[in-house]
Amino acid sequence: MPASPTDSLIYGKLFGDAAVGQLFTDTAEVRAMMLVEGALAQVQGRLGMIPETSAAAIQRAAMEIQIDPGGLAESVAANAVVVPALVDAFREAMQAPEHSAYLHWGATSQDIMDTGLALRLRQALTIIEERLDRVILGLADLAEAHAETPMVARTYGQAAVVTSFGAVVADWGRPLIRHRERLQGVRSDVELVSLSGAAGTLSVMEGRGAEIRSELAKALALSDPESSWHSTRDGIAALGAWLTGLTGSLGKIGEDLLILTQSGVSEVCLGRGGGSSTMPQKSNPVAPSAISAIARQAVGLNTVIQSALPHRQQRDGAAWLSEWLCLPQLIILTARSLAMTDALDVAPDIQAMTRHIEATDGMIFAEALTFALARTMPRPEAQAEVKRLIATARDKGLPLQSIVQESHEDLKSSEIFNPEHNLGTSPQDARRFAKVARLEK
Repeated sequence: MPASPTDSLIYGKLFGDAAVGQLFTDTAEVRAMMLVEGALAQVQGRLGMIPETSAAAIQRAAMEIQIDPGGLAESVAANAVVVPALVDAFREAMQAPEHSAYLHWGATSQDIMDTGLALRLRQALTIIEERLDRVILGLADLAEAHAETPMVARTYGQAAVVTSFGAVVADWGRPLIRHRERLQGVRSDVELVSLSGAAGTLSVMEGRGAEIRSELAKALALSDPESSWHSTRDGIAALGAWLTGLTGSLGKIGEDLLILTQSGVSEVCLGRGGGSSTMPQKSNPVAPSAISAIARQAVGLNTVIQSALPHRQQRDGAAWLSEWLCLPQLIILTARSLAMTDALDVAPDIQAMTRHIEATDGMIFAEALTFALARTMPRPEAQAEVKRLIATARDKGLPLQSIVQESHEDLKSSEIFNPEHNLGTSPQDARRFAKVARLEK
């Protein structure tokens, strides 16, 4: 098993994501940092901090120069951060010392790396949001189509009462709407420029640090935090928590589908499943399994990210490195989980759902029966009577409805034991979710 299954040649198609994964390659990181260096020089040249000719040369070179990420590795092993080697390679490639001397003017490594990360997070979150929208709309269609499809509602794994499949789907989708609403706040927390200098003071910017940071934010279409966030990592922590919450809600879908597709239940079909090396009859629910596994892995990755929230003093290498180890994988796995959920071909088996309601021999309507009897007797007596009727039905091996018809001829048992008459708010819940999902979009 490779150390990182998200970019493994063997497991990458299962856990990786091409669109988001390419934002977290060495090449993408180098390119983002060079864009930041170029934009910084351009802003500083326009504001007169460095010569405009040098600024133009640096900005042009940032767009044209190609730097081999592998050539930076030895320096990173010694310095942890990549920027010192990147700046050296950039200057060498420019072959213009009179201009390259102004490269990286007044910034520190973390400024360049965090701003480059913000650029890539913006792209990644755009992809994630688009997929989340598709998943929500797909669930809206499914919920509406099956708003009145009765099925067994199970609590503690046991048949409880009747619900509708549309209501179950709505329960999957409502948390996703809330995650989508939260995303805008998360974006504002992380799509930030970082320009703070060595220790957050911008002391070498000749008193114009705030202005340069503001203009750099505009140049890169990022927000200006108006302060240093070198060691205030609540934004990254909020992103980690949001990604984990989203994968957890998707994991709920995966978990339910693992049960609903289980042999002996088979209330949902997923189209083509995964095969077995020795059992040709099997169609394994691979996607729900992977979605559930990602939800678990996200919790572990997020734990490290949250543990890095208390950065020491003005900058903290250990806590910062902890983010590097976990955040890219968490983002890629979230994107992959959404892609797999979007691709699910969920088709309820209505006949199987009906059979399982009937297999309870009417016991699933015990609550409805209790409240029907409570119209003419105190509820405690009604509860005791239903328990007696259930015991009688079990002793005689008969459906509960037949025992009720013998003992309480005045009751409308055909309504009490009719699944469609016991859906409660399920149809409305399903349709309301579908409406909200579409209006939100």
